[in-house]
Order: sequence, then structure tokens, then C-alpha cells
Amino acid sequence: MFRLVVLFAALICAVPAVAQKLPAGADPQNTLLVDTKHGRIVIKLRPDLAPKHVERIKQLAREGYYNNVPFHRVISGFMAQTGDGARGDGTGGSKYPNLPAEFSRTPFKRGVVGMARSNDPNSANSQFFIMYDGGSFLDGKYTVVGEVLSGMDAVDKIKKGEPVREPDRMIKVQVAADAK
Repeated sequence: MFRLVVLFAALICAVPAVAQKLPAGADPQNTLLVDTKHGRIVIKLRPDLAPKHVERIKQLAREGYYNNVPFHRVISGFMAQTGDGARGDGTGGSKYPNLPAEFSRTPFKRGVVGMARSNDPNSANSQFFIMYDGGSFLDGKYTVVGEVLSGMDAVDKIKKGEPVREPDRMIKVQVAADAK
């Protein structure tokens, strides 16, 4: 029994500290950590719904693209939008090409994370939004990339506006498996 306890303790110590703090069932390879001045937002990414979009978000997070990027469009009762690391105002995107739509039947409800796009369904690039409330009018028309596992209290505190004056920012964005 003692050997089993020692082996279990060794395994726990081998797991990165961040992974130990994730909500139950979270996969560190598909969990996004978004640090804001209001606290950490933990997002479960959904490669089962949108593999290309999830890969893009992880790629940009790993490149540091999202660090210090503002929440440029935040509408009370609707959503908080961010991810324009090029211009910060919602008019820019990454150096990578736009992504083809990966629509699903997953409903847009509180805490769901979706990809922002223009009128062209195949124009998502780097920007994403977090829902404050339900938005069934988006269902099947925008790509769902994840859901907030913890930190909606931080999302609720993000400064509102369209555009936002002196916006809150994503201070640091990391894939949980890479977090330091």
C-alpha cells in the first residue's frame, strides 16, 4: 500500500501545476487560459466541433498573438469580442488565411465561445467572442469553438461598449498544456 501511495504522489508531482488546477475533465491540450485583470477565464476548446478553428486559436495563443489584445466590442446581454491582435479594433486579423466555416448544431448560450466573422461565412480568422446570454439567432450561422469552464465572473466584469473606450484586455493567453 505504501508503494502505491508513493507512486501516486510521484505521478501527481509529474503533472504540470497548471493542469492540476484545471476544472475536472479539462484536457490541457484543448483548454485555453485567458488572464484578465478581473481573473482567469478557462475555456474548453471543442476540436470535435471545429477542428480548424481550434487549431488556429491554439496556434495564435502559442505565438503570443492574443497577449495584451483588447475586448474591443462588448455588448451587455450579448457578448464580449476580442482577438484582433493586428489592430485591436475589430478590423484586423492574423497573417494566416481565413478559415472555412465549421458550423454545428451546438446552441449559442451563456459561456459559449464563437468565432467572429464578416458577412462571408468563410471569413473567420483570429477574433472570437464569449456569450453573456443566449443567442439562438447565431445558431448554425457562426462557428462554436468552445465553452467557458470557469471565469464567467471575470467575463461579466469586462468593460462594455461598442467600441469600448479604454477597453479591458486579455493580458496573457495560453494553451493549458504550455502554461508556465
